[in-house]
Amino acid sequence: MNKTVGVLALQGAYQKHIEILRAMGVTTCTVRQPHELNDCSALIIPGGESTTISLLIQEYGLYQAIKVFAKKHPVMGVCAGMIMMATEVDDERVTPLGLLPFTALRNHYGRQLHSFTADIKLIFDSSNPFPAFFIRAPGFGKLSADIKVIATYHDEVVMIGSGKHVALSFHPELTNDTRIHDYWLSNFN
Repeated sequence: MNKTVGVLALQGAYQKHIEILRAMGVTTCTVRQPHELNDCSALIIPGGESTTISLLIQEYGLYQAIKVFAKKHPVMGVCAGMIMMATEVDDERVTPLGLLPFTALRNHYGRQLHSFTADIKLIFDSSNPFPAFFIRAPGFGKLSADIKVIATYHDEVVMIGSGKHVALSFHPELTNDTRIHDYWLSNFN
């Protein structure tokens, strides 16, 4: 199946996702307008600043378009994108898309100066740790029972999935390790 992965390009670290996907041989496109989703078979909502991304999604008319797209297509939410995928956020300035049933906790791991890298445990490849970048990272609060935990860091959930969608609190695009993107792309169902 020929897949074109769209990367929401309103704000944040979208270019790094494009670079890693292209290095993997995946066709990509940027998404800034609702009609651009028509060319995509999947979408990444990248990291950035969640209150800004939330406002821009509304301003560009993408809120409903992404919700409709996500009913049939895979979505990956990274950091701020993870926050946008939640059904509930601990900050009223963010209007989440409600794509996965969980509560997002903004800045769970602290402010920018508390950013760090750490090896995390991937459930699908527990023999090799993944080098994760946590940048003003959010956390997972309440998870619905149908959520699958995909990665942990010191027994804390840092990546989840359900159906076609995954959400993670760290930045896999900042490494040369493609396992996260590979996992997501191979689990289209």
